[in-house]
Amino acid sequence: MTRSSTQGIPIGSVLDTVSFEVEAGKIMEFARATHAADPVHTHPEAARAMDFPNVPATPTHVVVAAHHRDQKEFVAALGLAIERVVVGSVDWEYIRPIVAGDRLTGTRRVIDDVTREGKRGGVMRLVTLETAWVDDTGATAVTQREVLIERGA
Repeated sequence: MTRSSTQGIPIGSVLDTVSFEVEAGKIMEFARATHAADPVHTHPEAARAMDFPNVPATPTHVVVAAHHRDQKEFVAALGLAIERVVVGSVDWEYIRPIVAGDRLTGTRRVIDDVTREGKRGGVMRLVTLETAWVDDTGATAVTQREVLIERGA
């Protein structure tokens, strides 16, 4: 179902589509940066011992897609004042593990866009986005949902 958002962007609109290859080296870097201690993310032997076909990505790995997206373009499309935006939440629903060698394509859509009165007064805007990450077969591997909060001016 499509309905209008508060900013005139129809709910369900595609904001962007991005593809990237999941690389073992990037998985290792991301695991170190996030202090993921499980050796399955850094050692192929440990991954195979756990029946993974290759080194699995850490649970939040798809956030690296931000490096492949035009962030200014999507912020402008949503009409957000970036200096007043914070990330309210991000969650991931996995259908299967993501492993090195996967090529993922993510299509990000607006699924909600509302304004509310803030607890300290003023109005804030909450934009909920959903990215469905599919592999080369077209099967969904993970769905990412994020809520952006634009604080009042």
